[in-house]
Amino acid sequence: MRTRPLKVALLGCGVVGSEVARIMTTHAADLAARIGAPVELAGVAVRRPDKVREGIDPALVTTDATALVKQGDIDVVVEVIGGIEPARTLITTAFAHGASVVSANKALIAQDGAALHAAADEHGRDLYYEAAVAGAIPLIRPLRESLAGDKVNRVLGIVNGTTNFILDAMDTTGAGYQEALDEATALGYAEADPTADVEGFDAAAKAAILAGIAFHTRVRLDDVHREGMTEVTAADFASAKEMGCTIKLLAICERAADGASVTARVHPAMIPLSHPLAGVREAYNAVFVESEASGQLMFYGPGAGGSPTASAVLGDLVAVCRNRLAGATGPGESAYAALPVSPMGDVVTRYHISLDVADKPGVLAQVATVFAEHGVSIDTVRQSGKDGEASLVVVTHRASDAALGGTVEALRKLDTVRGVASIMRVEGE
Repeated sequence: MRTRPLKVALLGCGVVGSEVARIMTTHAADLAARIGAPVELAGVAVRRPDKVREGIDPALVTTDATALVKQGDIDVVVEVIGGIEPARTLITTAFAHGASVVSANKALIAQDGAALHAAADEHGRDLYYEAAVAGAIPLIRPLRESLAGDKVNRVLGIVNGTTNFILDAMDTTGAGYQEALDEATALGYAEADPTADVEGFDAAAKAAILAGIAFHTRVRLDDVHREGMTEVTAADFASAKEMGCTIKLLAICERAADGASVTARVHPAMIPLSHPLAGVREAYNAVFVESEASGQLMFYGPGAGGSPTASAVLGDLVAVCRNRLAGATGPGESAYAALPVSPMGDVVTRYHISLDVADKPGVLAQVATVFAEHGVSIDTVRQSGKDGEASLVVVTHRASDAALGGTVEALRKLDTVRGVASIMRVEGE
């Protein structure tokens, strides 16, 4: 074993960063044995230097992150501060000064992954980010390495624990959205401002990363269609149960049937109770991968939290340090396919539409005519009515999102349709 330690700079010492530092200290001997050389925490960049950080030598703490990554003797920079800046500049500066980088920054990788990979390649350094998607679940490395000889056609997953906890509570207890959100907040699953989670921004960043790796194509955050789950109601869950389904906020990345394009989207959807993702409870994550040779694979586990995320960071740290000792780098960006990202309108799936209509003869015929005129085939219809008002639930066969959008727009213009109460895609069949 080499005696000179590999030096690690830690950017950020919050929930994840402090756990990374703790594991590096308490498991130092094991890490050294696995890597082939000891690893040494050479500095910790923070915003509040006076805060007591148990187990971290105060002499290592600095507020000057730029100076830390410019030291020149740093082997690996671990970035867990999040956000776009200053993280982006610090990472590129680290590459320029000889360090490889391990990051948990999903937003930055989704937005600027291509540029960061280019900077890493320019300086012959590694950029690893297993922790950016699904916490402790090994997902990026299997997609990037284990399935490198296969052709992935679809990635379908629950990649945000907060939203899964809320939807699971609504499903199992009958709670409304706000009540379930309040419970998630009280238990620490939801932030004080849950927008990034419940509006799908967090999941969309992860979808961009997964699609890019799975399809060897650059997919940016702006390419991902995103819908939140704040409008999901108890009535939607009741309808889902009647169909033998439940509702999940899904990240869906697909290769087109002809293989000529890809799509990436995040939205709530009904999935059959028979699908493995339907049984993912509470704040857990799970990702279902469909490929030509391997068939169907499922990855499941805790998708967030200090310890799970730190586990993924340390896994990357071990891999990068091994590469450093070998004088090599691991897999970089693979974007050779360069497939176009199709708009949401091209996506083909099934739909569940709930309409509030007048309870009188001929309404169903009018509604069916609108569906037919827009090329959307109806699978089932369920109607209930009382005192001049009725609810009409239509489940379609597969149709494009554009065709469904045109259908809904036309339905809203009918005098007999008082409102479109809910539109839900049906996935996983």
